[in-house]
Formats: sequence, C-alpha cells, structure tokens
Amino acid sequence: MTMLDAPIRRIVIVGGGIVGWSAAAALRRRVPGLAVAIVMMPPTADALADRMPHTLPSTIGFHDDLGLREEDAVLRAGGGWRLGTLFEGWAGDLPSYVHAYGPYGQPFGTASFHHHWLRAARVGTAAPFDAHAPAAVLARAGRMPVPSVATFAGTQLALVLDVARYRAMLEAFARHLGVEVIDGAVAAVRLRAADGFVERLSLADGRAVEADLFVDASGPRAVVRGAIDADWDEWSGWLRCDRLMTAEGAAEPASPLDRVTALPAGWRWRSAAAGRTLHGVCYAGDLSSDDEARRELAAAGGTAASAAISFRQGTRRAAWARNCVAVGDAATVIEPLDFTNLHLAQSAIDRIVAMLPGRSCDPLEVADYNRQAQAEVTRVRDFVLCHYATARRAGPFWQRQDALPDSLARTLTLFTERGRLPFFEEETFARDDWLAVLLGQGVLPRRIDPLIDTTAAEDSDRAMAAYRAAIAQAVLRCPAVDGYHNMQRERLVQ
Repeated sequence: MTMLDAPIRRIVIVGGGIVGWSAAAALRRRVPGLAVAIVMMPPTADALADRMPHTLPSTIGFHDDLGLREEDAVLRAGGGWRLGTLFEGWAGDLPSYVHAYGPYGQPFGTASFHHHWLRAARVGTAAPFDAHAPAAVLARAGRMPVPSVATFAGTQLALVLDVARYRAMLEAFARHLGVEVIDGAVAAVRLRAADGFVERLSLADGRAVEADLFVDASGPRAVVRGAIDADWDEWSGWLRCDRLMTAEGAAEPASPLDRVTALPAGWRWRSAAAGRTLHGVCYAGDLSSDDEARRELAAAGGTAASAAISFRQGTRRAAWARNCVAVGDAATVIEPLDFTNLHLAQSAIDRIVAMLPGRSCDPLEVADYNRQAQAEVTRVRDFVLCHYATARRAGPFWQRQDALPDSLARTLTLFTERGRLPFFEEETFARDDWLAVLLGQGVLPRRIDPLIDTTAAEDSDRAMAAYRAAIAQAVLRCPAVDGYHNMQRERLVQ
C-alpha cells in the first residue's frame, strides 16, 4: 500500500458556525481513529445554512446518528418544533395551504390516495387536500403529536433552533469528542504544484495547518475550495431573490406552523418560536428596496431588523475537488423558502462519512460523490422553483425569465398530464411533499389515472370523509405546543 492509498487520518474543517461544528462532531464521532481539527472562523452574515433557524425533519435523524438526544438538541439549546409551513397568497384566489411533514391521505383501492382526491376535485366535492394530512391539521390547530395516538404515526417533526445556543451546544459536544480547535483565520491556501491538492493553510498569525482532507464550511466565500477553481452554476435566471432581511418580535403563543406570505417582489415568513417571534423577508433587490423590506417586517410585528444581506443562488459543479470538499453555502446557496439550507449541509456531511475515500482521493470516488450531491441539489432547487413556476400571481417578479430546467419541466409535464410524478435519485422531498405544493397551488392534471375507476366515486368520498373525521378526533387528544414542551421538560428532569 502506498502512502496515497492509505486511509485518511487527519481532516481539517474550516468554519466555526453550525455547519463546521456539525461536520467536526459527525466525522469525529462516526469515523473511529480519525483526527479532526476545526479552524474556527466565524461564518459571515450571508452564510444561510449557518444563520437560518429552521430545519427539515432530517436534522433529527442527523442528531440520532451523533448520539445527541432531543433534550440536548432542542430543550437545553432553546429550540422548538415545527410541523410545516402555511403558504399564503401563492395561488391567487385559492385558499392558503399547508406543506406539512408526513403523509397526505391513506391508501385504499388500487390507486394512490391523491387520485381519489383529484377525481373529487374535478367535480368540486373535494375537501382541501391538506385536510387529509394529519401533520397539517395538527399544525393548524397548534398541537403536537404524541406516540399514543396512532393516527399521527407518520408525522415528522422539524426544528426551530436558537442558532447561537445550538452552535454552542455542537461546539461543546465536538470538544468533548476530542476535536482539536484552532483559533484563527485562513490567510492563504497553498496548492501542490504537481496535482493541485491543498498542501496547507496559512493562518493570519503565520501558523501552517496541514491535513489529508479539508472540509470547507466557511460559507459563500469558500476560502479553501475556492482556491482550486471558481466553477459555479448560476440560478438567478430561475430564482430571482437575492436579498434577505430578518427581525424578531414580541413572543406569541408558540405554534408548529410557520407562515410564508407571497409579496410583489418576494416573500415574507413568520414563526412563533420559544419566547420570541421570528420574521424575515426574502426579495429581489432590483424590484424591491431595503426600506420596503423593513416596512414589511414592521407591519408584521418585527422590530430591530437586521442589516440586509445579499446572496447569489447557485451551486458548485463539483463540491469535492482533489482533497477539498465544500459543504453548506460553500457548496450551494439557495433561498430559505423550504428551509433546506442546513439539511443540504448535513446531508453532505453524511455523504462524506459514507463515501470517505483513501488519501489519494481517487477521481472515480470523488466523481461518484459529486454525482450524488449534484442530483440532490438539483431536486432541491426544482422543489423550491416549483413554488414559483406554479404560482398564480402577476407582476414582473413572478414572470419567469428563463425556461424551466429539464428536470422540473419533466416533473410538471408528467404531473399535469395524468397526475403522476417521476422518480429521481437523491430526492429530499417525498411524493407527498410535491403533491402538497402542486395541489395546494391548484395544479390539476388534464386526465385522471384510469386505475381510479376500480373504486366507485361514492366509496372514495366516504373513505376520505371518514379519514378526515378520524384526524379531527385524534387532534383533540394531542397537547398544544406549550403543553408538549412542558411534557418534554418534565421527562428531562426525571
């Protein structure tokens, strides 16, 4: 075995935000014998994966893999829970709808549930699609699922983080695991002349840092990965938001349902979190001003708005190059419409652990990592873009500039023809997530799947009504968010 074929023994992570500490803890915990160090550069304001408090349900799975308990990741770190997002004003005169985390409907007959619903929708007798989603009904009612209620067995919980406390918790955990901490900032990156690998990092104080593999979690600057190449796929022709402003407001009754409201040049969100209300506006800077964003926040109850940040949506064509892999905003920058920022970072970290190559970083192994990462990022982009592509709004911001990417065009064409969705590898969002948005925004297929004819329409209607009634009854047995939080705290002190 040559030295280059030998296993990776030392990894250096650059970036002292949530993404960097997540990578440090995961690599140290899950790869025995690996030496892990972190150069603790604080993330910049435009590092969305490090700054956004909202997560997808996958973050809880990430915690499980690390051995972090809910008590540590949520209660002690000041976090809360979320079940989904209410979208207001995206579909013209249609009612608001909920994209919740969990199943929509209950299978019966030979056709998928949504085909039963579509048949009823064609004749105008269908209840809202999200009325058949236990998590959506819970979220609208301001309640949380409990294990004893079987109706909510498939419901998935996501988190709202207290970013500063959560980062501190990850740091303490990583230090406990033995991660070496290097205070300082990267001043220069030295590449080997022979093969372009990162040879060492020069810090501002003159110290040199070496490793077999470098993980760049430094945010959009990508201080290490950017030294290798600047290849970047731009998404601004599809996703026009490029400015973000946030604020906090007075505490309101906690809710597991976030609200995302469409605006003439972007959108606004509102989340009632533990002890505070979070607000934000995401917008296109060429169509709306920072003053307008500040007024939107103030009208919604937000105070002391942050300075606006700029961001450039897109992704690296190869997140992994030679012996450096970019994660978080160093790899992909996307607006937080569906709160995918931290998910993409943690998914990349999981992929590094699963696909860790030898010290030579064989091009075939690196290419397979990049193929999977690109497939995942492409579909996340498509899901976010789907909200805009199917929105029913007028105005310059809402008029598409460029043709849709082929992958999303294929998805929409297949669905609008017969209500079917194609399979893509590395999907972040399940079929029911796509259906929640498509049907919530009024996208109905031209034809109904013929398999539905094996079930009589009246049987479908009875089954759907019975399921809605079962959900409504089950919701009454579940606690409000504050009660659920208290239950968890009582369990913590037992």
